[in-house]
Amino acid sequence: MSKHSIFHRGVIFFFKKNLLLTNSVTSGLCMAIGDLVQQECEYQTKVLPQRYDWGRTARMFSVGVAMGPLHHVYYVQLDRILPKADLKTVAKKILCDQAFASPLTILCFFYAMGGLEQKSFIEITSEVQKKFLYAYTGDCMYWPPVQFVNFYFLPTQYRVVYINVATMIFNIFLSFVKHYDQEH
Repeated sequence: MSKHSIFHRGVIFFFKKNLLLTNSVTSGLCMAIGDLVQQECEYQTKVLPQRYDWGRTARMFSVGVAMGPLHHVYYVQLDRILPKADLKTVAKKILCDQAFASPLTILCFFYAMGGLEQKSFIEITSEVQKKFLYAYTGDCMYWPPVQFVNFYFLPTQYRVVYINVATMIFNIFLSFVKHYDQEH
C-alpha cells in the first residue's frame, strides 16, 4: 500500500465519513493545547505555583469537545445559506461570524467552564459581565482575518479543523481572560 493511498484513506475517514467526530475531537484537543500553552506562560511568569493544572485543562478539553458539534453545524449551515466564496459573500460570512457566532461562542465558553468549575449561575454571570468585553474585543481583532482565509480559500469540510487550529492560538488569549484574576 502506497503512502498516498494511506493518506487518501485517512482524509476520507476523517473528513468525509467522520467529519463531526473529527471536528469535535480536534476542537477539544486544540482548546486543551491552547490552555496548556497559557498555563506554561503563567508558570514561567510565576502566576501559577505549579506547572500544570490538569483539571483546568480537562475542563477546557471538555468544553472544546462540546462546542465542536456546534461549530460543525454552524459552518455547514452558513455555507448552505451563503454558498459563494466571492468577496461580498465572504464579508457577509465574517459579519455573521462576528455578530452572532462569536458572542454566542464566548458565552457558551464562560457558562460551560463555570458549570464545570461548579460555580453558580450568578457567579458565572458576574464573571461574564467582567470579562466578556475583553474576550469579544480580542475576538474582533483576531478572527476577521482568520475567517477571511477560511471562507475565501477553504472548502466546507476543512473549515472546522482549520478553525480549531486557529482557535488553539486564540485559546491562549481566551484562557488568559478566563483564568486571570483582575483583582490581583
